Amino acid sequence: MGFRFQKRISLLPGIRLNLSKSGASVTVGKNGLSVNLGKDGATGNVGIPGTGLSYRQKITGNPTPVSEQDATQPEPIVHADASGAGIWKWLFFAAVVVIVVLLAARG
Repeated sequence: MGFRFQKRISLLPGIRLNLSKSGASVTVGKNGLSVNLGKDGATGNVGIPGTGLSYRQKITGNPTPVSEQDATQPEPIVHADASGAGIWKWLFFAAVVVIVVLLAARG
């Protein structure tokens, strides 16, 4: 088992700088809905705060982290899904999370 390092620094409300031994990234958003921008692209995060339930999906960038690729292989070409099904799944999940949170707040 190896050592890990991770440090989050709040720059402004809703904007965090994430530092780790593999590099730096920026997270924009709040608990329950955020986007992380790093060297491997953007990742969307949707969750229900306090439950441990969340969903993550790569929005842009290389599907395999740079650190896991063989340096001798050319970078794969990533084509956007023409139907946009990936983003619709993410938006549907976000809508479900919002509805659940609103219902929980009322009851």
